[in-house]
Amino acid sequence: MQRPLGMLVCVLLFIPGAVAAQTKLEDNVGQAVTILEHFRDIPEQAIPEAVMRDAKGLAILTVLKAGFLFSGQGGLGLVVARTRTGWLRVEQGRRVVQGRGGGWSGPSAIGTGGAGFGFQVGAEVTEYVMVLNTDAAVKAFSRGGNVTLGGDVSVAAGPVGRTATVAVTPVAAVYSYSRSQGLFAGVSVTGTVIVTRDRANEKYYGRKVSPEEILSGHVKPPASADRLRKELEKFMAT
Repeated sequence: MQRPLGMLVCVLLFIPGAVAAQTKLEDNVGQAVTILEHFRDIPEQAIPEAVMRDAKGLAILTVLKAGFLFSGQGGLGLVVARTRTGWLRVEQGRRVVQGRGGGWSGPSAIGTGGAGFGFQVGAEVTEYVMVLNTDAAVKAFSRGGNVTLGGDVSVAAGPVGRTATVAVTPVAAVYSYSRSQGLFAGVSVTGTVIVTRDRANEKYYGRKVSPEEILSGHVKPPASADRLRKELEKFMAT
């Protein structure tokens, strides 16, 4: 019994390493679109329009938590930022041309993981959307390396309700939301460490690029990012 448990914990511990290295950012883009679709489809318990309208960026993650006695979790996803120099694709008849304009940056790959000793049996997949409310929050994700929520940037469970009244000044640099088994809520993620997946970024963009270059809008994303950009625009318009 001890050997299978040890192997399970090891697998969970290596989720942000071995699995992240094999998971393409293109796959995370598709997952992010699906997550945003799920969040938009929640009629009453949605992220308030005011929060989304003023967002400086979004971090979107799919997190797997599993275990038996010992527990562990690992998540993969991406972060995007609003930028004045985001890349847009404009259809002109049958032609598609690239031009610079306001919008969203390309995606930068991120991941998270950890292990614990709480009693738990089974596995659970949770979708997270983290709203970056301030330029400082975007900067924290732009510098590369690790970002500790509640340490490097303040974080709080986000207000819920599509038409909820939200203060002009957010109470935290990051608002976090989760969806698990169909249930949606603002959720506390204090202490969570999010890491940049540099290898995934390099493979996606075809060269070494820093999160700062990506999130500032100075790197042209592949065409596969168009679907995510279009979904973000719909999400912000709700």
